[in-house]
Amino acid sequence: MITPMAEPVSTIRDMLHDDLPMVSDIERRSYEFPWSHGVFRDCLLAGYQCFVLVREDRVAGYSILSVAAGEAHILNLCVDPDFRSLRYGEKLLDELLYRARSTSVREIFLEVRPSNKTALALYRKKGFHQIAERPAYYQANEGREDAAVLVKKLVIED
Repeated sequence: MITPMAEPVSTIRDMLHDDLPMVSDIERRSYEFPWSHGVFRDCLLAGYQCFVLVREDRVAGYSILSVAAGEAHILNLCVDPDFRSLRYGEKLLDELLYRARSTSVREIFLEVRPSNKTALALYRKKGFHQIAERPAYYQANEGREDAAVLVKKLVIED
């Protein structure tokens, strides 16, 4: 009898300074115009809620959430190209939604490239909808790309 292989366990934990080389490497392999190592370092120093998803002692994804002035903002969410299609992006997003709710904010915002169809599909699945567009927000190979501004209302559980 053949037994199915168990999916390796993945966990989400706070991002540490020691994770930054792996996080920066994933970012560079994922985007043509990546955040720098310094930007990630500054997010940690600023006290943003920074998380990594770890699978078998390897960082497989990360996310960064800013909470201020009664609202939350997803600044970055990325899964290593080697670990995509395993629902890790959804797992990281669920963690950010949980964290935002736990701080009693009522809305969570993000910007996303309209060309990033995979991310848009995930955000829509989780109840985000577009409320605005930021013209020429992202650097692109040919000039600039607009950003879609998405929001999700959070239900505060009493």
